[in-house]
Amino acid sequence: MAQSRSSGLHSRGLLTTPSSSSLSPPPLRYAVLGAGFAGLSVAWHLLRESAKDLNLRIDIYDEIGIGGGASGISGGLLHPYSPKAKLLWRGAECWNECLKLLSVAESAAIDSQELDSAISDFDPHFHGLIVRKRGVLRPAVSMKDLLLLSDNARNCLPSCRIETLDEDAAQNIVPNLRLPLNKAFYMPQALNILPKRYVQALYLACKNLAKELSTSGVGEKELHLHKKNVHKLVDLEGEYQAVIICLGAKADMLPELAGKIPLRTCRGVVAHLKLLDDIGEEYPELGPSILSDAWLAIQGPRSLYMGSTWEWKSRNSSPNVSTSEASQALEELLPKAYAIYPDLKNWTFTGARAGLRAMPPLTPHGSLPLLGCVDEIVGESMGCKYWLFAGLGARGLLYHSWLGKLMAQAVLACNEQLIPSELTSWNNRNQ
Repeated sequence: MAQSRSSGLHSRGLLTTPSSSSLSPPPLRYAVLGAGFAGLSVAWHLLRESAKDLNLRIDIYDEIGIGGGASGISGGLLHPYSPKAKLLWRGAECWNECLKLLSVAESAAIDSQELDSAISDFDPHFHGLIVRKRGVLRPAVSMKDLLLLSDNARNCLPSCRIETLDEDAAQNIVPNLRLPLNKAFYMPQALNILPKRYVQALYLACKNLAKELSTSGVGEKELHLHKKNVHKLVDLEGEYQAVIICLGAKADMLPELAGKIPLRTCRGVVAHLKLLDDIGEEYPELGPSILSDAWLAIQGPRSLYMGSTWEWKSRNSSPNVSTSEASQALEELLPKAYAIYPDLKNWTFTGARAGLRAMPPLTPHGSLPLLGCVDEIVGESMGCKYWLFAGLGARGLLYHSWLGKLMAQAVLACNEQLIPSELTSWNNRNQ
């Protein structure tokens, strides 16, 4: 694969050998639109997968900044399973690659003072980490749910096993937990991520990698963040070897792509709840997050997020939540959460935030993200200049690392065939 990338670049005259010129060639320039899970994964892997002697510049464009969209407010619950299948599509590859990238980001975060310390909802019980290995517990709420989750438990990955618990065993982990069918499925190796801090740390890791590669190799690597919106792809015409569009739901708002990609938009509200100081009973220090009709992403003994609502066809990408929208979200989510965790009635609502998710179409393999070259849609005839990585939906955290790696490899080689056909078949020319 590395040989294919290099030969593709040589054939386009983009690489020179030391013997062919004593002058350093100009850098290859790539634009990544979006600084969420997808965009930062692509940026990392462009740096990691490119040849060491290649001069490379990556410009990331995001008007809000790192993790300002749906990625930054996601629930952060990570595991490779689906209630509708034994394992999500390519679940093992996605899980393993995601663990690698999380480790990279956490290593960058541990010794850094550069991360945004102004995250108001950051809980001190995370002790500066972005990954909390507390596990996820999923109650069975219907017979169909019970059968599918039981099948998952029989076919689980060794690196993310599933244990079946009755109500008594579940209450040993989380006191007063209620199980409608007396069964819960516990994934002790599943992860609870602080998404905003994760994407900030991943960006820092990208900066560190660019610096490391520039000092240790013969090629210069550059990474730049531009807090500006790209209103039209034509505005970037002539500046870049490739433009990778990782804008989530906003991809459909680009005039060149509007109405031409099969994305559905869905606005979701996430509520933040805390225990007040005069409440003595805390959530167990090592208690798992809860995945049900309303999920509870535990941030610490006295802080959690609850989500999420599903407002289909919304075009509202603002993270701000009005009083009425917050009230509607609580009215929808709290009864579902109380049914599983009644002690939540002691918790106090402290605020809400929202994100606009980009949901992909349903395929025989499930709802899979959209990847591939979109030159023909955009109207570019030069070949493999514009690329799309969108539709991560509710599984963005699981999918982003492996698919970002595939996208980077395809972009560097200018070869869409490196991407599995399941992810490119949405484009009519590939059918």
